[in-house]
Amino acid sequence: MTASPGASRARLVALLKSRSVLHGDFLLASERRSPHYVDCRRTTMHADGLALIGELGLAAIRDAGWSAAAVGGLTLGADPVAYAIARASAGTSEPIHAFTVRKAAKTHGAGRRIEGCFEAGMRVVVVEDVVTTGASALEAAAAVREAGGTVCGVLAVVDREEGGREAIERYGYAVRALVTLGELLGGG
Repeated sequence: MTASPGASRARLVALLKSRSVLHGDFLLASERRSPHYVDCRRTTMHADGLALIGELGLAAIRDAGWSAAAVGGLTLGADPVAYAIARASAGTSEPIHAFTVRKAAKTHGAGRRIEGCFEAGMRVVVVEDVVTTGASALEAAAAVREAGGTVCGVLAVVDREEGGREAIERYGYAVRALVTLGELLGGG
């Protein structure tokens, strides 16, 4: 991407508004009801969304000072976010690789819960498409710790601003979000 970070962020907000924000009556994974649903996969799996999330996610990780060897989180929402950031880091002096955390360990093969570029001892950033309660990010962080990794921080594409950030921070993890739900519902 050659656009300024501000222009890239504005493009991401516009893409999320047009593709991912739905209005109606929705039951969220948290079992709360909401008049707004953010189907982030409609942006995180879009070619332009992948490019923007990769660029902005990598910049956010670098800006936070998180020295991470890999990014990943709970499948399915975190997967395209991790892959986009890994791709954006390719060719830099400090590439960041991707991993995914299964909901449960495989019962065959190597029986891993974490797949991809993850090894014990790694410093990682847990990524998430949308943070509502923080439960998915915390589950991924617990799996990383259990497998011998260290979590530098948590990066979300969208923070719904419903207590998830605070829940994650209570566990001692710094949290960054590329966009908030308030921004997506507001003007501009």
